[in-house]
Amino acid sequence: MPLDGLFVHALAHELNQTLAGGRITKVHQPYPNEVILVVRNNSTNYPVLLSAHPAYARAQVTRIPYQNPKTPTNFAMFLRRNLEGARLESVTQVENDRILHFAVKTHDELGDEQTLLLTLEMMGRHSNLFLVREKDQRILELIKHVPADQNRVRSLIPGATYVLPPAQHKENPFTSDLGALAKLLLDQNKSDWPKAIQQQFQGFSSQSAKNLAEHLEAGSDAMGVAKDWLNHFNHPEPTLFRSEKGKLSYAAFNWNEPNTQAESFDTLGALLDAYFSGQAEADRVNQQAASLVRLVKNELKKNQTKEKKLNQTLFDSENAEELKVKGDLLITYPHLVKKGMTSVQIENYYDENRLLTIALDPRFDGMQNANRYFHKYRKLRLAKDHVLGQLQETQAEIDYFLQIQTQLAVASPKDVADIKVELIDQGYLREKTKVKTKGKQTRKPKHVMGQPDRFTATDGTLIEVGKNNLQNDQLSMKKTNRQRIWLHVQKLPGSHVLIDSDHPSEQTLKEAAELATYFSKARDSANVPVDYLPAGKLRKPNGAKPGFVIFEGQQTIYVTPDPTLVQKLKKAK
Repeated sequence: MPLDGLFVHALAHELNQTLAGGRITKVHQPYPNEVILVVRNNSTNYPVLLSAHPAYARAQVTRIPYQNPKTPTNFAMFLRRNLEGARLESVTQVENDRILHFAVKTHDELGDEQTLLLTLEMMGRHSNLFLVREKDQRILELIKHVPADQNRVRSLIPGATYVLPPAQHKENPFTSDLGALAKLLLDQNKSDWPKAIQQQFQGFSSQSAKNLAEHLEAGSDAMGVAKDWLNHFNHPEPTLFRSEKGKLSYAAFNWNEPNTQAESFDTLGALLDAYFSGQAEADRVNQQAASLVRLVKNELKKNQTKEKKLNQTLFDSENAEELKVKGDLLITYPHLVKKGMTSVQIENYYDENRLLTIALDPRFDGMQNANRYFHKYRKLRLAKDHVLGQLQETQAEIDYFLQIQTQLAVASPKDVADIKVELIDQGYLREKTKVKTKGKQTRKPKHVMGQPDRFTATDGTLIEVGKNNLQNDQLSMKKTNRQRIWLHVQKLPGSHVLIDSDHPSEQTLKEAAELATYFSKARDSANVPVDYLPAGKLRKPNGAKPGFVIFEGQQTIYVTPDPTLVQKLKKAK
């Protein structure tokens, strides 16, 4: 189901139970349309994601790691001044709409107590996050400023009065006696029930209306069935559905999605993490790494074109002997060639005197044409050794950028900065010019490299996964315990994986191999070979690019990547 009013009802219930009475200790804005509030309640820190993203708007407790920008945004600074240290009183839903109010008790500039409402509207491209003063409904700040010429229904700028979106004038199913439902079921054909439910009651998506209609059709007591169905949103059993093709969907309870596998979660936040982690993370990476993706694409195209030309030159050099033969024949029989001729046939004494047709430049005589063939022959012979070296270098470049391309495909936002630093160090990207201020050159802050992703095997063993070449080198070449088991998908770009054990169990080895395949170009393949060996057997050739190692004496295990296992083993930082 999409994030409709029913699901938001369940979210509001869960968030209120978890967060009400807690204190807001930190405010971050790691992404343009998303804010993280760290709420401490009952001796536990809860990172609360409030997203006004056009495609992924939602509110949830999240455990997905995030990385803050070096310089906080103006909106983040405003929220910090007004919310940090304040107490979160409650989380409530507006009717059965996709709007949540986070009521925060704080004090104004004079020290008087006041209530601020952090209001999240989750409405697709119109999603927004407001900080509103409750007593006069004045908008203090909002994450997206919308000019008046773009929204004439209400003013979405600081200082304006906060007005709710236009009402739909539908019944709230959680406060209604559902009397209209009985009439609807009697008056409408069964095929029209879903549409009629959507038109009568607030907060129903088409999927939710369809599912309720199916339950009503299967049950005998319609009113009882409807109340039981709605009660699931007060006591959710978060469920993720995975189709045979890997497509994901979710619901507040297991409503028997056909042709899918169902997976249960303890909380709605954990469910949304599992559902959105791949999609939302990929979108964030695309936003942050658009220039890197273009660079890698262009470099790959350039080197692949170069490789094609070099292979053609190599092919020509393999046929250089034919040029020498033609030159020899023209030197032997120069009298057969006159200026103006475009070709000549000469008996080839290298091939049992068979006639050989030789193309000529009509501007030259026999000796001059012979010299032209000898010149081409010498050039191709000399080029062969050079071309072989160039081919080797070009193939190394292609392999390198295929590796970077794979890393960008599986990267999380925190990994993008490392990849950018690597490309700058390798000379593929120019570093931004340092700005001079009053005659002094400002120093650029030293880059702090991200840490490899950490997973916990079923038996408790730590497994680390490098998400870029800098992390791969750290895992593979700079660890003190060289007996730990290292893994990499065979003959394909992918992450380096290290098991924190020199004698892992078969299950741990299999789980680490599945992680290696998931974070590689073989993510969507089956029965993938993964090489493994002690890290001490890895070697890095002099001058090799980051992330490149050689080894021998490896063993191989065959596995199929499982996205559910990745989520299961993920260790929050």
